[in-house]
Amino acid sequence: MTHLPPPSECANCGTDLSPGAKSCRECGADERTGWRDTNMYDGLDLPSEAWEDDTDVGPALSRELPWYWWTAGVAVLIGFIFVVLGLN
Repeated sequence: MTHLPPPSECANCGTDLSPGAKSCRECGADERTGWRDTNMYDGLDLPSEAWEDDTDVGPALSRELPWYWWTAGVAVLIGFIFVVLGLN
């Protein structure tokens, strides 16, 4: 059986491979599993936007408290003041 040299980049995960590598240090692909120039996902015609890292993942969480939390906080504070001063 002819041993093929490893490609410069792993076809499965994209990690750079050294010239004498026996297997990929990230995903474990090797000559036995097939040093191939393509992988099983090459013919799927996936949109290029699916691989962009700067996509918007949704709105950021607001650091502002809603009005009802402010109202609850003020009510608790007023209740605490009444208890401390003995005004009940």
